[in-house]
Amino acid sequence: MACLLVIRLRGTINVPHWAKTTLRLLNLDRRFRATLVADSPSAIGMLKKVKDYVAWSTADAELIKNLLEKRGKVSRNKKLTVDVVKKLGFDDVASLAASLAECKISLNQLKPIKPFFALHPPRGGFPSSSRRLYKDGILGENPELSKLVATML
Repeated sequence: MACLLVIRLRGTINVPHWAKTTLRLLNLDRRFRATLVADSPSAIGMLKKVKDYVAWSTADAELIKNLLEKRGKVSRNKKLTVDVVKKLGFDDVASLAASLAECKISLNQLKPIKPFFALHPPRGGFPSSSRRLYKDGILGENPELSKLVATML
């Protein structure tokens, strides 16, 4: 089972209540928040429901490792450290990223770690429209999302 990286790219104004509820369940309360979800039929159904607000693609271990190192938080202003990772029972951040990429464990189960990543807006701007689906823009299932994430770290 693969792991999906989901990023909320649209704002919070004029969002219907059913979409707000789904986005809250995905831990995507604000714009430019990212999270990891398992590639299950229920998660895909939720993502297709809010496809006009988020972009998603499969996440490899290297991308997850970069997210954890650069944007992983334990509390509001404390970064994720190797000590916290060792308390969770992992040798280093790379082994934690590998188990997250294979969906052996989810971010919600790692208690001190926040279940989302707060990203920066993309440096250099969006490569295409942030209001349209993948063929014409960046929303929905986007296989080129890892390039966008690299500009947002």
